[in-house]
Amino acid sequence: MNLLVVGASYRTAPVATLERLAVAPADLTRTLDRLVAQPYVGEAVVVSTCNRVEVYAAVSGFHGGLGDICAVLAEQAGCPPGELANHLYVHYDGAAVDHVFRVAAGLDSMVVGEAQILGQLRDAYHWATGADSAGRLLHELMQQALRVGKRAHTETGIDRAGQSVVSAALDLAAGHADGDLAGRSALVVGAGAMGALAVATLSRLGAGPLTVTNRGAERAVRLAGTYGANAVPIAELPTLLSTVDIVVAATAATEPVLTSEVVTRALTGRPADRGPLVLLDLAVPRDVGPGVAELPGVEVIDIDRLAATLADGPAAADAAEVARIVAGEVESFLTWLRGADVAPTVAALRSRAEDVVAAELRRLAQRRPDLTDDQRAEVAHTVHRVVQRLLHSPTVRVRQLAAEPGGDQYAALLRELFDLQVPQTAPVDTVPDVAPPVDTVPDAVPPVDPSTPTTGGDR
Repeated sequence: MNLLVVGASYRTAPVATLERLAVAPADLTRTLDRLVAQPYVGEAVVVSTCNRVEVYAAVSGFHGGLGDICAVLAEQAGCPPGELANHLYVHYDGAAVDHVFRVAAGLDSMVVGEAQILGQLRDAYHWATGADSAGRLLHELMQQALRVGKRAHTETGIDRAGQSVVSAALDLAAGHADGDLAGRSALVVGAGAMGALAVATLSRLGAGPLTVTNRGAERAVRLAGTYGANAVPIAELPTLLSTVDIVVAATAATEPVLTSEVVTRALTGRPADRGPLVLLDLAVPRDVGPGVAELPGVEVIDIDRLAATLADGPAAADAAEVARIVAGEVESFLTWLRGADVAPTVAALRSRAEDVVAAELRRLAQRRPDLTDDQRAEVAHTVHRVVQRLLHSPTVRVRQLAAEPGGDQYAALLRELFDLQVPQTAPVDTVPDVAPPVDTVPDAVPPVDPSTPTTGGDR
């Protein structure tokens, strides 16, 4: 099996496309099941955030795996594959490992160095574990990616630049509040992870009074209580909008929550001299409906605007150090991967040798029934020892060679020379707490050289 990453992110797709690709938590298991039901996909993890939708997969063939994954993504987006072609990136084998590790380290985020993506990767991994769609290869990849992300934040100063998307958006909002959010009334719509982060950040910045609303009132009450904020039923949203300066919208709703009708009603009761109503839309799909940004007295900051205006470069030395860590970890993982690839072949070779020895000992027992038990045991011991000594050096050497670039050729050569049948997939490790076959790439996706990586913050 080989690693394949197919996805779209804020770098390659507008928010409208990411909205169509986004996989809601309620649909994750179904999507994972759909992926691993494809003929070329053996394992799958789906990462879906406001800034990226990516499939990490173990596939039995590059072109077939790419075709399978593109078909599932097109189905998710409700469009022909051709509409996605210009927005997708593809990474294979070593390039796939490099991409996943860079994502975990925050180097591929909208706000470089932000740590929130680590939690999102962990959530994606646990979803895949629960759906039984992650096998031995993706278990190892995800565990190592999470470790690499932690290393990046522990051993470098990347955190100095790694503010969250919420913090970056609030910095933009502060520009509409004379550069200071202290004392500014704020409303957070949504009590999930993003909503909690928004409440915590606003509280730290001194914004207030602070109000939280959510479709599930109980979660809003719990979140508000933690930070001394007010919890208000979502039915009062139009009234709330007329009394605040800043709104952070981060719900998991599939339709806009802040529609033109709702915002227009709020503006009717808003004092003309209060200043603009700043709406921070950090949700995918979007919480702010079409046309709201054109309303007078409203300033909308969404993911598109954030990406276009955010200075996302950390100190050069910190970025370079993280990149160095990632490069070393990628090479270590590929060395492990090459060794893991040859292990089943070596095991199959030893099993073949044992089968041959057992067959010959049975023939000896038939031809020489006069041998005593001790004599047969001595012969068996001697033959086994000869076979083990003959196999020792070549199997040790092939493991060493397999750890080098191009080492997979040695395992293939062993299989060919000894006509070995090796299973395509390895058994799944225990997880710690922490359509017909497609032979070619769909016309919608341009051919990709499997050995060359293509161009590729998260909520």
